[in-house]
Amino acid sequence: MPTPSQHADYVTDQVQQHHHLFETSLPMIASENCISPTARRLLASDFHDRYAEGRPGKRYYQGLEHIDNVERRCETLAQDLLDAPYTDTRPTSGTTANMAVFFALAEPGDTLMTLDTDSGAHISHARIGAAGVRDLNIEPLPDDPDRLTIDEDAAADRIRDIEPDILLLGQSLFLFPAPVETLAPVAKEVDATVHYDGAHVLGLIAGGQFQDPLREGADLLTASTHKTLPGPQGGIIASTKDPEGSSEEEAFTKRLDKGVFPGVVSNHHLHHLAAKAVAFAEHLEHGEAYAQTIVDTSQALGQALSERGFSVLCEEHGFTRSHQLAVDVGEHGGGRDIAQLLEDAGVICNMNMIPGDESPFNPSGLRLGTQELVRRGMGPEHMDEVAEIYARVVLKGEDPEKVKGDVANLVDAFNTVQYCFDEKEAYRFWELA
Repeated sequence: MPTPSQHADYVTDQVQQHHHLFETSLPMIASENCISPTARRLLASDFHDRYAEGRPGKRYYQGLEHIDNVERRCETLAQDLLDAPYTDTRPTSGTTANMAVFFALAEPGDTLMTLDTDSGAHISHARIGAAGVRDLNIEPLPDDPDRLTIDEDAAADRIRDIEPDILLLGQSLFLFPAPVETLAPVAKEVDATVHYDGAHVLGLIAGGQFQDPLREGADLLTASTHKTLPGPQGGIIASTKDPEGSSEEEAFTKRLDKGVFPGVVSNHHLHHLAAKAVAFAEHLEHGEAYAQTIVDTSQALGQALSERGFSVLCEEHGFTRSHQLAVDVGEHGGGRDIAQLLEDAGVICNMNMIPGDESPFNPSGLRLGTQELVRRGMGPEHMDEVAEIYARVVLKGEDPEKVKGDVANLVDAFNTVQYCFDEKEAYRFWELA
């Protein structure tokens, strides 16, 4: 039987092996990214060990002067980043942010309208996720399978018919902007709150390269802080409602505050808060260039895959306007088997449902993300080489082990985190001492 120290050695070894896996692979999970060395160092600070329930200046513990200062700065940076007078950076994930909103703005039995998960929505929008935890009645929005988004005209009619309490726009498979400008006025007709889930595209929004939901009519935005916004694991809520504005706006933001605490968050992971502040500052400086390169790289990869014979969805619409691509590999064995084959070859991506699929456990598609490739220094000019790796594994049937060696050689030239304050540090900075 292993001793406690042997268990610790085992865990340390597994973490090291995990680091090596991603250091020598193409990381293309659309919901992931790598944080900067400065942000990563802050995750190991004493902030990790402390509690700070509530808002700065209104705490339940002592010893929080410096934590309060960091949180105030983090909120200021978030407000600047999103041009929003109200932000809350305390949610510990995008799903937690969604839960906070549901608890703040809805009662059990209220109606939420959103896409089905098999049409690209996130699981937190579903009955089996956060929306179900709040016991919301969920009505599906009509989808447009041609662009993997919402059917605007049909959705407008359905909103008027259902009269939901919350209209939730935003997706997990998120290729094109949501029709916020079209549907927000319709939602207002029936007195529905417009909630935009920008978990995947927050960095693109903040970089001015996707859409601007808060200016297009959304009442609030929730998001993750660790996808196209390359920060630590966490969430955020933002709104154009001003806490110091009209009594109605003040009341709205107070409800959001209470939805977070004491609603769904006690202590809000203060080490993540410090790293968020750094990530927001980095994105204010580098975010526009980073976001533009992500979109250009995704479109270039879509074109390169298509030229090699892959069925890349939405080709007639330019493949994507985000960091994501959807690829139909049904005729090559399906998403589950192909994702595993690619992992064997050093390409990390995920299976994903696409239109026509019925089972999330056996889908026809792959979802590819380019945001971490760009973070490591790749760009559109490298996507022919990446697409050829996919072709060698999926279309040509080459031995994954042979391809894996070529992948490791390729990514060895891209081992420095870009678009941050300390770009001279290698991607390998995360190795343990």
